[in-house]
Formats: sequence, structure tokens, C-alpha cells
Amino acid sequence: MFDALVGKKSNTPLYIQIANTLRQQIKDGKVATGDALPSERDLCSLTGASRVTIRKAVDQLIAEGILFRRQGSGTFVADRIEVPGAFLSGFSDDARARGQAPGCIWLMRSYANPTEEEAAILGVKPVAKVARLGRVRLSEGEPLAIEHAIVPADLLPPLEEIGDSLYAALERTGNRPVEGQQKVRASLATPTEAGLLSIRENSEVLRIERTTRNAQSRVIELTRSAYRGDRYDFVSELR
Repeated sequence: MFDALVGKKSNTPLYIQIANTLRQQIKDGKVATGDALPSERDLCSLTGASRVTIRKAVDQLIAEGILFRRQGSGTFVADRIEVPGAFLSGFSDDARARGQAPGCIWLMRSYANPTEEEAAILGVKPVAKVARLGRVRLSEGEPLAIEHAIVPADLLPPLEEIGDSLYAALERTGNRPVEGQQKVRASLATPTEAGLLSIRENSEVLRIERTTRNAQSRVIELTRSAYRGDRYDFVSELR
């Protein structure tokens, strides 16, 4: 993997030299997107560095979004995910389209009354029952986004029947979203968000607010999300 031995006589700390070498080889295509890195032991043998040094180099590239760890599997070269800005789809559908397995960690799944703002956006009364769905969204076990959705309860099956895809659950009741609007803005991860997404505090995130409608033009979803800025690009086609 390392074409050239890092220069131990340099004034640059060894872990930075190793990180720079690996970063350049990934950039040059010598290490492909999705490839697993050798084990720490193998990297120690390749570079002559200690495990502590190797770990610091790898952690540096993880912080930059170049690498990511998959629990129980190892460390892999990350690819940036491009999401078409004009195409309405859910996280699970997007993951499967990339050939990856979606998943989620539930943070909240309960019924409640909407706030005044939520009621106005959803077009329901303040005493209406809504479902609050909070999840960490995973792709191949990697946490990529945090989503908090508010949906009128009468549009959904029972909460325990909602799996990793909210849109699949809505489709079962005849309420698949057919149009919508979303706003995207740059922000920094809070300590809680950083912990849930396995990134550093104040890392870049993309905050997305989405509302969607069904075929009867009823607003069926208000979702506020935080997506990892090191992994996502939202792309719009200009005409």
C-alpha cells in the first residue's frame, strides 16, 4: 500500500507522514474507495511505526472523512455520497441504490401532540396526534445521519410496524410522498450529534428540513436531519 517508506529523519511527526502518504495514495487511486486498510499490525510492519503512531495517523484521516471504521469489520476508504437535489427519495432507498444495506438506531418512536409550528406546517390541529420518529441512519453499519420526523398518526401503520424506511411505511397506507421541498444549510455538529455520528464535535454537518406531500397534496411529513458533511454532497442540475 505504501510505495515509499516514510522519512523518519524528517522533522514532521511520523504519524503525520504516514497520514500524508496514505492520503496521497488514496488521491492517486492506488487505494480504492471501499477498500479495507491492512490491520494495525500489518501497517506497523509496512512502516516500522508503533501501533500508537499508526492509530493516530488513521484517526487523523477518519477525522478528515477520508477513512471510516465499521464496527467489527475494520477501517475502510470512504467515498463521498452524491444525492440528486431534485429527486425525492428516502435514506433507505438511496442506500440500496448504492448497493449498501440500510439500517437505523431508534432514538424515539412515540405519539405526541404537535407544537404550534409543527401543526401549522402539517396542516393539523394542535390537539391532533402525531408520531415522533427519531433515528440514527446507518449504511453498512456506518452512522451517516440523524433524522427527526413528525408525521400525522393517521397516515402511518402502528409504530411497532415501522422498519428502517419511513417511506415504505407510508406507502403501505397509500401515502407515499410524491412531491416535497427541502432546505439545506451548513452547520456544526453538537456534542450529542458528534457522539451519535461517531465524528468530532464541531465537525461539519448539513442540516436538512424536508416537507413532503402525498398524491392528494396533503402534507405528510416534516423531517429535520443532520447529515455528515464529510460524506455527503447534495447535487442539483441546472438548466
